[in-house]
Amino acid sequence: MKERHSEAETAYAWLRLAVGLALSTIGGVGMWSVVVALPAVQADFGVARGDASLSYTLTMIGFGLASVVMGRLADRFGIMFPVIVGTIALSLGFGAAGAAGSLWLYALAQGLLIGVGSAATFAPLLAHVSLWFIRRRGIAVAIFASGNYLAGAVWPPIVQHFIQSVGWRQTYFGIGAFCVLSMVPLALLLRRPAPVTELAPTGARASVPLHAAALGLSSRTLQILLIVAGLACCVAMSMPQVHLVAYCSDLGYGPARGAEMLSLMLACGIVSRITFGFICDRIGGLRTLLLGSTLQGLALLLFLPFNGLVSLYVISALFGLFQGGIVPSYAIIVREYFPPREAGERVGAVITATLFGMALGGWMSGAIFDLTGSYRAAFVNGILFNLLNVSIAVFLLRRATIRPAFA
Repeated sequence: MKERHSEAETAYAWLRLAVGLALSTIGGVGMWSVVVALPAVQADFGVARGDASLSYTLTMIGFGLASVVMGRLADRFGIMFPVIVGTIALSLGFGAAGAAGSLWLYALAQGLLIGVGSAATFAPLLAHVSLWFIRRRGIAVAIFASGNYLAGAVWPPIVQHFIQSVGWRQTYFGIGAFCVLSMVPLALLLRRPAPVTELAPTGARASVPLHAAALGLSSRTLQILLIVAGLACCVAMSMPQVHLVAYCSDLGYGPARGAEMLSLMLACGIVSRITFGFICDRIGGLRTLLLGSTLQGLALLLFLPFNGLVSLYVISALFGLFQGGIVPSYAIIVREYFPPREAGERVGAVITATLFGMALGGWMSGAIFDLTGSYRAAFVNGILFNLLNVSIAVFLLRRATIRPAFA
């Protein structure tokens, strides 16, 4: 395979990052439109809120499972192919969901098409971006990973405006058309294959190519540990992100205050991801994972003794600032300890674990609340899962006697 070291870290590489960020922000509509449309869909089909929420669950499952498949396609055929496939699936999914005559058809369109299509615009592109950068890989990955937060900031008010104006079905048709018209031209800009490099990675000092064996582990064992860590950190992360609005309602502050805190948390998450990107370029993926996980655990601890209105605003901001760098650090670790040709599939597997962690943690926190009558035990549960993630990071870091050099 031909190597093109000179193309990495160039102005063209930054242009591809911008294209990837745009694709991620547009494709992220699949994750947020289902949440915004939930009340309208529930009213249209005349079902209970729990039944209507099934569409979100299936979207998350489709997104997670498809991340591995899309990553494998990117490894084999290049990034343009899965992005175009995902775009087509996304557009067809919005069309099918908008025309659905029953809740089950709507939910299947969300899971099998919209969730799958959205998957192509995150994990595979995250891995692809990492192939174009060496010294600034951390910040590049962090900028791209901000795309799903940007989507969460941009899409909900737009979707809500059109649902109120023309109805959710027409809104879905319009989103489907917009996706195909905007994303296909962007995908075509990614025709050129990524440079195949074997240079020193983020924060590296050694010049000898190494892999998972540098940690005294097999590739399979390291992959499993990263998957468990990703699952655990996002079970912890989901507690405030999924239940903050309900928590504020229970405390008597009202859902509007909770929504403001959630928006503040996501906004701080964007700052966090970029900041941690700079940090990652200096200390590497494993140390960044440990730092972010430790700080996330600290923020979760603060929810236990403090529940005043001002305190919750402050803690929400801190939580956003502390946790934003965790998920991108997994992509950096994969790039440090696995060959470039495996990046798409392996990053996809870890991202799938983080998505399942969010889904599991969101459900688990609600179940614990039902059992105990408060969110205190749910916060403790999140802290325990966070400790598992920290333990894995410490274990791996202690085995990292020298820096790897896959790029």
